[in-house]
Amino acid sequence: MSGFSELIKNFEKTRDYVRDFFIYGFKVRNDFERKSARTYDDEKRRVESWLGDYLHCDDSVRGRQISITVDSGHVAENPLYQAYYSKSFTDNDIKLHFLIIDILFDGDWLTLKELVSRLDDDYGEFFDEQTVRNKLKEYVKEGILLTEKRGKTAYFSLSPDTADHFINEYKGFDDALKFFSENGEFGIVGNSMLKSAQLKNDLFFTKHNFIVHTLEDVILPEIIDAIGQKRYLTFRTFYAKNRLNNATLGEENTVIPMQILCSVQTGRRYLAAYIPEYRRFNSFRLDFIRMVKTGTSCDEYDEIHAKYQRNTDKCFGVSFGMRRDVGAVEPIKISFTIDEETEKFVIDRLKREKRNGILEKVGENLFTLTVDSFDPSEVMHWAKTFIGRIVSVEGGNKAVRELFYKDMVRMKKMYGGEENDDIQ
Repeated sequence: MSGFSELIKNFEKTRDYVRDFFIYGFKVRNDFERKSARTYDDEKRRVESWLGDYLHCDDSVRGRQISITVDSGHVAENPLYQAYYSKSFTDNDIKLHFLIIDILFDGDWLTLKELVSRLDDDYGEFFDEQTVRNKLKEYVKEGILLTEKRGKTAYFSLSPDTADHFINEYKGFDDALKFFSENGEFGIVGNSMLKSAQLKNDLFFTKHNFIVHTLEDVILPEIIDAIGQKRYLTFRTFYAKNRLNNATLGEENTVIPMQILCSVQTGRRYLAAYIPEYRRFNSFRLDFIRMVKTGTSCDEYDEIHAKYQRNTDKCFGVSFGMRRDVGAVEPIKISFTIDEETEKFVIDRLKREKRNGILEKVGENLFTLTVDSFDPSEVMHWAKTFIGRIVSVEGGNKAVRELFYKDMVRMKKMYGGEENDDIQ
């Protein structure tokens, strides 16, 4: 029976566990329905070894619930980066890594046969040519080695592009690394370079740092590459409510990727894409995407992208509603009462956040906002932040309006109030 190891072979599986049990959290051991309970115990121990200082436990009638608790404004390094440094390697991987770098450290250019011979002569380690060739191809792809053809023979040399080289060559490069190691899609790359140079971020802290994004960075490069090359993209998704049951297989989607979107309300990131099967645009949460695969080139990409740009003018957030590629919108009009003398800051906020809406003054201390949107429910999610100033809601669709009024009734019951109080 194999023993427990903190190292992993499949990052996608670890990504599932970290996301489902420790970030979305509020699950207990009995919620785990994949394989055996022992598998869950092993994964839990593995994550605890990386994130022990950030785990929070709550005991309930259902059992012990474990989640990650982090004040992102007070951590200099995203703790979830640790998951990327836990990949397992074979003995041969480790040997070849250090021996090849040692052989090429002086800047020599050597052929495959010369490297195999040096491994045997200098270190007493015999490897067949195919094994070494595969490792060289991997390191050329990773940028660790350089290669050039001389006649029909390929020569290999160690790349001079290292963290130490760039830090010494460019003034302030180390500070830039510290900043970008906690910002954007450069995060795990910048953090790796800092570790390579034996540096730490001791300058920058981000108040609203969505640390969960780093779990999406493993699929993001391939998505962006597919967008840049105008190719089809195939991936599997699973639903939030059933992620424990169908995460192993999921639902397959073949799409034409358009753009990566980020919600300013939730911080979640989405892939906006065109679904040829249904002839419509849709957005997919990145944290629900797995097993990404780039497909063939799309000859109609530019035409579809032009339709996408026209559609985004009718998106209040990231949703395209249930319309086809170019469909009718559902205008919604919301009236607000605002004291123009004492609440100018509210008017300024409406102007700043109305996006594609039209704000008009229709009376004394009375304003209306009209938004043409594929999905009026997104408008209402935002409008609810003005509770107490909303006078009426018109248009949109009946379901959106009814949900709004039901929410108001629920709030009134929850927080109290007299029977004759107006709901605003």
